[in-house]
Amino acid sequence: MPNWYDNKPKRETGLVYLAVAFATITLGAFNPRSIAASQSAGSAPTPAASQQFHRALELAQHGDPEQAMTIVQQILAASPRYAPAFKLKGMLLQDAGHSAEAGAAFEEGLKYAPNDPDLIYETGIYKLATGDKTDALKLLEDCAKLQPRDGDTFFYLAQAYHLNGRDDDAIHAIERSAELEPDNAAVWQKYGELQCTGSDCAQGLKWLKKAERMDASLPHLGYDIGSADYKLMDLAGAEQSLSHEIAAHPDDVTALDLLASTEIRLSNWQDAKDDYMRLSSSKPNDPDVMLSLGHCELELKDYSTAISTLQRLLGIAPERFVAHFYLSRAYVAIGNTEAAQHEAALHQLMMSQSTFVGLGGREAREHIITAESHQLLAAHRKDEARQLYLRNFKGTTASVADSWVFIGKLELYAGDGSEGLKDLQHALALDPKVHGAHTCVGIYDLKLNKLDDAEAEFKAELANDPSYQLAIAEMGEVRYHQQRWQDAATLLAKSKTVTPELIYLLCDAYFHLNRPADADLNAETAAVYGRHDPQFMLGLVELLRRNGQTELAARLSATAAP
Repeated sequence: MPNWYDNKPKRETGLVYLAVAFATITLGAFNPRSIAASQSAGSAPTPAASQQFHRALELAQHGDPEQAMTIVQQILAASPRYAPAFKLKGMLLQDAGHSAEAGAAFEEGLKYAPNDPDLIYETGIYKLATGDKTDALKLLEDCAKLQPRDGDTFFYLAQAYHLNGRDDDAIHAIERSAELEPDNAAVWQKYGELQCTGSDCAQGLKWLKKAERMDASLPHLGYDIGSADYKLMDLAGAEQSLSHEIAAHPDDVTALDLLASTEIRLSNWQDAKDDYMRLSSSKPNDPDVMLSLGHCELELKDYSTAISTLQRLLGIAPERFVAHFYLSRAYVAIGNTEAAQHEAALHQLMMSQSTFVGLGGREAREHIITAESHQLLAAHRKDEARQLYLRNFKGTTASVADSWVFIGKLELYAGDGSEGLKDLQHALALDPKVHGAHTCVGIYDLKLNKLDDAEAEFKAELANDPSYQLAIAEMGEVRYHQQRWQDAATLLAKSKTVTPELIYLLCDAYFHLNRPADADLNAETAAVYGRHDPQFMLGLVELLRRNGQTELAARLSATAAP
């Protein structure tokens, strides 16, 4: 389903349970869903409060929620730890559509009745709805232990497992819900959705079809079936289901988006364009919508409109390099060969850079723990920072030496040169071929303008790994400072770097080599990656103006992020 969390009405209203619970208070009987069963001694009501509560419950059951709420507030003023009153307050707020206030009431009541199944259940759902997936999972797991035969609990528990990345447990939970409620179409819909989210979409589609036979009016069911068909490449089936969903729910943006994508795959360009035009009113300036709309306009041979749409897209999201490919085709169609070649070259350059960026998995994983590691280092807890690194990379090829490289790198970046260099040297002592250590030392040498030392470090790195992108780029920087323009340009271009400052050096090297076309091309990519850095953009624009590229300088200056 398009929603990350799906609500499901209970088979019986909470007021029914509350009435049963109140009966157990007066009769002394045990009921697993009873409020009294978990009521702490300190929150026992006075006889007057019990009478008031009974009156409030009767009013609520007979359609007078306002007066019931007034009495509940009076009860809580006199007995602020009386959990049944919090439960009734939450239910009244829930019925009135005040879900946030209801959730807060349930959570408050849970403090005074921590083993109450209803309060655990309702608070778990509240946490699920507000995105607190960790607490929601714990509460719903507790509720499932207390209510092992309650299908609703397992329905929400399945969603909590899914949101916490435990899809196998989610499937087991929804299977249990289906066992307990075999006639509940919403459960089979959720079962099918979770199967499709995993690896068995064909089986999931069967359950979705079963849900459709039981109740075709279920919310978003057409989307779920269409999404399953789309994943299974039954595009005609997807188109049919999604079209029906949109007809029934014209404002379902998620279904419309998937329908538009389906139409593109079927090459139904006019239908796809119409869908994206509708989407653009709901999602103005959305890069994905604009890119797809421009593609449709191109295929419909509306070249001038396609060019306008794609240029507008690049003004908003210049990193969408596929737009350059479509622009190239559009310019070819209208006979503008020079513009077509320029756009094709930009597409090729940015695509090759993106391929190298995608290989930086280790850097992305390090980024997750960088802030916490800095805090540990600032507190002189270096070993804990290294252990954090090793835990984060557990199950990978990362070694103890790699952890020393990570710590040394952070220390160098933080300005602690002596300590950082010591840790990097220790990493090399542990493993002379450890990845990145020589490069980190070389970058530090570059900052000190020790070009010979930096060159030696980068050469040592490349002897271990000739394809290491960062070392290649930094060797290019060494050659740039040595004014060996051709070597600098060759190395920086080979590195496929997306670091704006290094692309700037490449541009300048091309200008020194009297290759303004290559310089301009790279200046445009530098502006993509550095557009949010005003100082960088000022320097790039000045470089272009200094070399006579005033038109491009003016364009990049106008499109720089504020």
